Amino acid sequence: MLVVGLTGGIATGKSTVSSLLATRHQLPIIDADILARDAIAPGSPGFKKVVAHFGADRILNADGTLNRSALGDIIFRDPNERTFLNGVIHPAVRRMMFMSVLRAWLRGEWCVVLDVPLLVEASLWKWVGEVMVVFVSEKLQLRRLLDRPPLPGNAPLTESQAQDRMRAQMPVADKLVYATTVIDNSGTRADLEAQVDRAVAKWRAQQGGSSGWWWRLCWLVPPVGVMAGWMCLLRTYMRAKRVRKRTRGEVERRGVEMQDLKRA
Repeated sequence: MLVVGLTGGIATGKSTVSSLLATRHQLPIIDADILARDAIAPGSPGFKKVVAHFGADRILNADGTLNRSALGDIIFRDPNERTFLNGVIHPAVRRMMFMSVLRAWLRGEWCVVLDVPLLVEASLWKWVGEVMVVFVSEKLQLRRLLDRPPLPGNAPLTESQAQDRMRAQMPVADKLVYATTVIDNSGTRADLEAQVDRAVAKWRAQQGGSSGWWWRLCWLVPPVGVMAGWMCLLRTYMRAKRVRKRTRGEVERRGVEMQDLKRA
C-alpha cells in the first residue's frame, strides 16, 4: 500500500487538494487536524493537561469547550507554549495515525493519504512513500488567509494575527525540497484538478496500473509487502540524506551572503 504525505501551509489550499483526492479519486484520507482535535477533546487526558497548563480562564468558553481562537493566539505568539501543546498532541496523533494506516491496509486499500500540516516539521515525511506539497506564494497565502471567513463567534483575523500564524509555520517554499510532487495552487480550479489527476495517475502506475497487480501482490503475500515497505523506507532514507545535504548547502550559502552584506 502506498502511503502519501500531504502537506502545505495555512491558506495554501491543502484542504481543497485533500477533498479532491477523497471525492474525485476515492482515496482514504487520514486528517491529522481531526486527530489533533480528538487528542484534546473535552474529557480526554490531553484536554485536562492543556487546561491545567494554560488555565481555564484563558482558553475555555463559558460552556467549558475549548476556545481555539484564544489558544491559537497564545501558541502562535509564544514558541515555548507551542512546543508544550505539540508535546501533548503529537504523540497521541502519531498513535491514532498508525492505527488508521493499519486499518486501511487491512481493508486492502491501494493508497492512503496522510493530511498533515506538520509533515516536514515533525519528520513524518521520512515514513511515507510520496510527499505532496501544496504551494502558493507568501503574498497570495496572506491574502487568502485574510479573506477567510472567521469561525462562528470569532472576529476576522487582523493582518498581524495572520502574519503570526504564517510565521509560526515553516515557510512553504522551504518544504519544496522534501516534495516528490508539488501542487501549485495559484491558478484556476481546473488547473488544480489537472495537477491532482496527474499525481494520482503517477501513483497508480507505481502500484501496477489499473490492474493494481503490485499492491495486490504485496497485500496477498505479506513477506513481499514487508520487503516492499523496507525498500520504500530505504529510498526515503536516501532521499533524506540528499535533503539534508541540500539544506546544509543552502544554510551555508545564506551565511556567506550575510557575511558579504555585513562587509559591504
